[in-house]
Amino acid sequence: MKSEINIQPADRVNSVKEYYFSRKLREVAEMNAKGLDVISLGIGGPDRMPSKAVIDTLCCEASKKGNHSYQPCIGLPQLRQAFAHWYKKSYSVDLDPDTEIQPLIGSKEGILHISLAFLNPGDGVLVPNPGYPTYTSVSNLAQAEIYTYDLTESNGWQPDFEAIEKLPLDKIKLMWVNYPHMPTGTPASRELLEKIVAFGRKHNIVIAHDNPYSFILNPEPMSILSVPGAKDIAIEMNSLSKSHNMAGWRVAMLASNPQFVNWILKVKSNIDSGQFKPVMLAAVKALECERQWYDELNEVYARRRKIAEEIASALGCTFDPAQRGLFLWAKVPDSVGSGESLADDVLYKANVFITPGFIFGSNGNRYIRISLCATEQNMQRALERINKANLYN
Repeated sequence: MKSEINIQPADRVNSVKEYYFSRKLREVAEMNAKGLDVISLGIGGPDRMPSKAVIDTLCCEASKKGNHSYQPCIGLPQLRQAFAHWYKKSYSVDLDPDTEIQPLIGSKEGILHISLAFLNPGDGVLVPNPGYPTYTSVSNLAQAEIYTYDLTESNGWQPDFEAIEKLPLDKIKLMWVNYPHMPTGTPASRELLEKIVAFGRKHNIVIAHDNPYSFILNPEPMSILSVPGAKDIAIEMNSLSKSHNMAGWRVAMLASNPQFVNWILKVKSNIDSGQFKPVMLAAVKALECERQWYDELNEVYARRRKIAEEIASALGCTFDPAQRGLFLWAKVPDSVGSGESLADDVLYKANVFITPGFIFGSNGNRYIRISLCATEQNMQRALERINKANLYN
């Protein structure tokens, strides 16, 4: 007779939940299988194509013998040089391509690399509420102690440093920040970035700035590394996912001082085996895009943004028109119980999927997020369905 088997996962598995979109998109797929034709305005995955030159480069390089072997974890020299040139051109930031840049297989993966490089079990990490859920889940996987800091509409969705100063900062080693902010769309400002850098320097806390949205509906792209002294304590991640319509390509980077980059490389080199060479060479081409590329992309997003604002208004929601990035963040009317209940009403009664703000933290409970990553035609269809459903009138 076999003995009873009782195998349990590591404790870290129980510290995280399945990603919200992973669960919800299964439900949407089931609805679509029933013929309900759900229009998704939930995910921030660009639907547009990369530039033709990028695709042509990928196809050409993929057909060459010898381009399919393992590549160095530090990335191709051409890619690091292209990132350095991009930062100089876009942000007026000088980076040494040999020592201050590390290509990544996506920013989400970079969050893990940074966390493992700097956080011991029990170390404190500052995570924004609301904020990108991966900051929390990866911190849990790293067995760090999470200290959330509130971002509120009344404070312009910016950190309240007076409140943060009351936390046990001697225990805290890392702080996640993200401007233009996801999900609220709050833009970066020079004053804000200077405050964040000064805080990190004062308390010997590493500042990890996640910066993938600075080219979307944002006329003034900013890098935290442009602040004097920032490199001493700051790491910035950037990505081609949003700015160049290359989300599935998994091309990103981080930049910081050589010591930080080297520590992160030690972790990264034990987790992945580098990127596909043709993808890296195509990314070089993407980074050479002129201002016209971004302008034309933003013209598309600007038209979509207008429809997103009409959708929010049709739902009785309010929003800040100065938001940046790929989403519209809107507050639900007082008559509605929560952003989640509104999102469910929209899904089940209008067959339109939008994101409830609670998934980004408790301060998002009374908000929704509408993605601009759908065609104007589909966004217009979504608006028509919502108007027809007459949900809150």
